[in-house]
Amino acid sequence: MTASGKRTAYVNARLLDPASGRDGPGALLTEGTQILDLGPDLFADGVPEGIEQVDCNGHCLAPGLVDGRVQLREPGGEHEETIATAGLAAAAGGVTTMLCLPNTQPVIDGVALVELVKRRAQEANLVNIHPYGALTKGLAGEQIAEMGLLAEAGAIAFTDGTATVCNPMTFRRALNYARSFDLLLVQHPEDPDLAKDGAMNEGELATRLGLPGIPTVAETILVERDLALLASTGGRLHIAHLSTKDAVAAIRQAKARGLAVTCETAPPYFALNETAVGDYRTFAKLSPPLRSEEDRLAILEGLRDGTIDAIASDHAPHDQDSKRLPFVQAENGIVGLETLLPLTLELFHNGTLPLLRALETVTCAPARIFRLNAGTLAKGEPADLVLFDLKKPGKIDVEKFRSKSKNSPFDGRPVQGRVLQTVAAGRTIFARKN
Repeated sequence: MTASGKRTAYVNARLLDPASGRDGPGALLTEGTQILDLGPDLFADGVPEGIEQVDCNGHCLAPGLVDGRVQLREPGGEHEETIATAGLAAAAGGVTTMLCLPNTQPVIDGVALVELVKRRAQEANLVNIHPYGALTKGLAGEQIAEMGLLAEAGAIAFTDGTATVCNPMTFRRALNYARSFDLLLVQHPEDPDLAKDGAMNEGELATRLGLPGIPTVAETILVERDLALLASTGGRLHIAHLSTKDAVAAIRQAKARGLAVTCETAPPYFALNETAVGDYRTFAKLSPPLRSEEDRLAILEGLRDGTIDAIASDHAPHDQDSKRLPFVQAENGIVGLETLLPLTLELFHNGTLPLLRALETVTCAPARIFRLNAGTLAKGEPADLVLFDLKKPGKIDVEKFRSKSKNSPFDGRPVQGRVLQTVAAGRTIFARKN
């Protein structure tokens, strides 16, 4: 889509663009759906008549966030989330692009389902939504889906979502097939036999609570296996939501060897540890589970040294009936679209990462991994923007979430940083009123 239409000037901004290293005062001009110009000297003599003006009041203007792992629940699970409600939640969280997992009902393993999600996303007319295609038919882990056809229809990458492709021959074939089309495979790294019936991280706390544990080796063994398969086949592999020290170490070594592997984590794995389970708090039940403090620190180090490329919300909405159950029976997962930015900014506020590196993990890094035209402030790029107050203190309040589900362990957590305005394709899709 070419830039044509209304012009809007964002003035008195702190421009932040991790892709180019830009961090400084300036202005930005959009025309229609694209960024027309930006820089420190833009509008030095004032904004010409006929251009709409937004005074950023010195706040941060950055690329809209790119969230690489979201469960939309539509079709089939609309009581927990819809494309429309997820779009509203994303807009409130500064997310302008999200990738949705294929574990819907029915599964996104055919061209018709890819087209359905894309059509409904267009009807919602909020944020950019790119569907994953299923890696195997029905997410059953056995028969490879028609990845070439799904990619032509618009599937951005291929995964079995929250299920692991545990058959090594199937996954090896998938890697070979994907390589011939230059497609990206994404794996949920957990050996289902080692994790079977487990409810939280294996260790002293699980023993004290009388809960069955999931050992860290369940993640490590899958990561190491897939890296070995990748080395034998070539191609591209992305590992989702890393949570363990040993898996980070394995990927660090694989990158040093030149393997085409990328990975992400999610805010719970650097902002919480297993003690958040407390007295059987099911809102802190995730897959993979919250790990030990040693693992949490290793995730932080992986983000620091670049081993972990990106951060995704891992948005997994559930209704109250799915979470208010005995811990072992409760569903895994939390909502995350509206907490992605403030929790990522914690990494800056607590001194773990420089500001541009923190923002890189949720903008240009996922855009680069998934080859999306997103995540950067540059002339000719999409006018997908987030304006935020970097220093504004507040508390996470799930009752104010736009998401249909409220399952978050971060309720009441003090944070610094608040979204003021979100712009997608040049349109304001969220503006804070107070």
